[in-house]
Amino acid sequence: MIRIVIAEDQQLLLGALGSLLDLEEDMEVVGKAKNGEEALDLVKRHRPDICIMDIEMPVMTGLDAALALKDDSCKVIILTTFARSGYFGRAREANINGYLLKDSPSEELANSIRVIMEGRKVYAPELVDIAYGEENPLTEREEQVIRLIADGKNTKEIANQLYLSNGTVRNYVSVILDKLNVGNRIEAISRFKEKGWFK
Repeated sequence: MIRIVIAEDQQLLLGALGSLLDLEEDMEVVGKAKNGEEALDLVKRHRPDICIMDIEMPVMTGLDAALALKDDSCKVIILTTFARSGYFGRAREANINGYLLKDSPSEELANSIRVIMEGRKVYAPELVDIAYGEENPLTEREEQVIRLIADGKNTKEIANQLYLSNGTVRNYVSVILDKLNVGNRIEAISRFKEKGWFK
């Protein structure tokens, strides 16, 4: 019997997933969590074979929880609506066993669980295309600048924090907007976040 913990902050989906997997003859859902922190507690308590996690959850994200389980014997499947290269990259760093999209057919999830239990990894095909098709175009310094912009800092505050001149920061901002193909700072933050590049 494959023992499973599910972490999903949308109650309806959490219940539906649990019911669907419980219908499988070789699977048993032993715990349901609303966030990554609860998932870690349930994994410690029940020692499941697999933990299925959403990414964007309150308290602790699925990616942070997956990272915490990196050296655990429990296998991790990320089940999300987000096909983003940044998220996929972080999930691979956490050594997850599967990354599937919520719009896949339900039988695909059960089949993927069985494949993963055999020791293989399963990634949604769309992710492979995205992951190898688009890299974060910003340099490390440009990333520092966009993070500070996202934190609400103005040009002068960024200059002070990074020991740069105001003019240099303005140049960085201009390059960032150009590389992300956007017209202003707000769009830049939005695009960078949308791609899952904020780590």
